[in-house]
Amino acid sequence: MIEVRNLRKTFATPAAQVLALDGVDLDIRKGDIFGIVGFSGSGKSTLLRCLNLLERPDSGTVVLDGQETTALDRTRLGALRQRIGMIFQHFHLFDARTVHDNIAYPLEIAKAGRKRIQARVAELAGLVGISDKLRAYPGQLSGGQKQRVAIARALANDPRVLLSDEATSALDPETTWSILQLLKDINVGTGLTIAFVTHEMDVVRVLCNRVAVLEAGQIMEEGEVGQVLQNPRSAAGQRLVEISRGFREGRLFTDAGGI
Repeated sequence: MIEVRNLRKTFATPAAQVLALDGVDLDIRKGDIFGIVGFSGSGKSTLLRCLNLLERPDSGTVVLDGQETTALDRTRLGALRQRIGMIFQHFHLFDARTVHDNIAYPLEIAKAGRKRIQARVAELAGLVGISDKLRAYPGQLSGGQKQRVAIARALANDPRVLLSDEATSALDPETTWSILQLLKDINVGTGLTIAFVTHEMDVVRVLCNRVAVLEAGQIMEEGEVGQVLQNPRSAAGQRLVEISRGFREGRLFTDAGGI
């Protein structure tokens, strides 16, 4: 479904060029819920944004659903993006539009008919559990409800892939688990491929079937979630697993940063 080869991306800063991705290779299979996990600054969000060219890589290739996104012109890339849903940490809803109109927005851009929009919005609102909120505005919703709206909007055009950038980081634990369960249910029910960026190994443990660990713009290890959790091979993977275990066991960080 998604093939990434030798992806490199740099950003210019006043001090120097910062290498965000350094030769990334990645394969995400159709139907995977694939976790991309790492500490802050590891390059995971940049990698996700390169998949649909919200960030254009300096070199390398991304093949998504059989099309090389890095070779598409603006028109064809725009058409491909309609098959890629994306959800964000801070929801990115339109505050002046109702829940109904937020969900409808991608369908309006795709020039869907009114009956199609009405039916699809009702279907998606039921799927994510917000049918009673269609006339509300984002400012009247809880964080979990906002993320459900964002998920419904991302699914509006029947995407083949859903990209999630820290989608649960702004939510409380109970709401986080409900959103993760919703995404898992959607994956099981539709076969939707999901790439999920997070810095929390517990989220990967609950949601994903495969995972890649990033550090300094490089993939340190990749594999089945159970394998990585039980026997992490990289220092970054070991640290992430140990932090997750420490939180679950109620241990505290020391001033020196150890567990």
